[in-house]
Amino acid sequence: MKPLVTGGAGYIGAVVACQLLEAGHEVIVLDDLSTGHRDNVPDGARFVEGRVQRAGEVLDRSFDGVLHFAAKSLVAESVKRPEVYWDNNVVGTLDLLTVMRAVGVRRLVFSSTAATYGQPERTPIREDDPNAPINPYGQSKLAVDMAITGEAHAHGLAGVSLRYFNVGGAYGRHGERHNPETHLIPNVLLVPAGRREAVEIFGTDYPTRDGTCVRDYVHVTDLARAHLLALEAAEPGRHIIYNLGSGAGFTVREVVGSCRRVTGHPVPAVDQPRRPGDPPSLVASHHRIREDLGWRPELDLDRIVADAWRFLQAAR
Repeated sequence: MKPLVTGGAGYIGAVVACQLLEAGHEVIVLDDLSTGHRDNVPDGARFVEGRVQRAGEVLDRSFDGVLHFAAKSLVAESVKRPEVYWDNNVVGTLDLLTVMRAVGVRRLVFSSTAATYGQPERTPIREDDPNAPINPYGQSKLAVDMAITGEAHAHGLAGVSLRYFNVGGAYGRHGERHNPETHLIPNVLLVPAGRREAVEIFGTDYPTRDGTCVRDYVHVTDLARAHLLALEAAEPGRHIIYNLGSGAGFTVREVVGSCRRVTGHPVPAVDQPRRPGDPPSLVASHHRIREDLGWRPELDLDRIVADAWRFLQAAR
């Protein structure tokens, strides 16, 4: 195949592009480098710098599909600057769908998010659970999912949306390089790296097995593999949504414990009060994609942490 990977200079997009190349596909990456990195584009991929709105200058009938990662994804920023998220995530994707329709590219894999579910009534979350996003980031992603459904029904698009919470680990030279870094694992690892004195744990009285929040973590290698399966399995006129999760989840203390085991560092932790709006547990079921495509996560939490730790040490 010849796919376009929008946002392919970012963390997840770059790993997906790598796996596509390794599978023998011809890969073109479109990224404006607002959050991605030029040196993150895999060797062998053709790179075009620009926003997703420039897809019309790249796409033609020779392409077999699009894997769409180009999006703003910081929850706090989306609350402060919702207009940026509606423009980039929603308007940008609508422009992409228009171009795809015009040139006859009819296959799309969309990087969605489990933030579309908001604060769920049960976990693990299933795809048929209600969508009730509580911030503009989740709302913008849900709007795109709805647009893809309409495009599939009206114009025959073969669409797959993949929803996930926390992604970790590294794939070779491709790891997390966010600024600011908001994810738990890389922030905990800054302690053994000597860049922080301790990690803060927000909330220790939740109704969970150790009182701290439970969150879902999937290795970026496993996550990327699901995107390739989805690209192959997309069916014309159908939009299907799959959750990508562990089905179990890990507490904050368990994540800190994994970081201690992997690094051999004590990783001091400081207990803090709860943060407003943090649900006790967010875990996604992967039952549907396991049944349909045979996907399940294979790499455990310690492997996620170990690969992230190796990446952080190599990046010093």
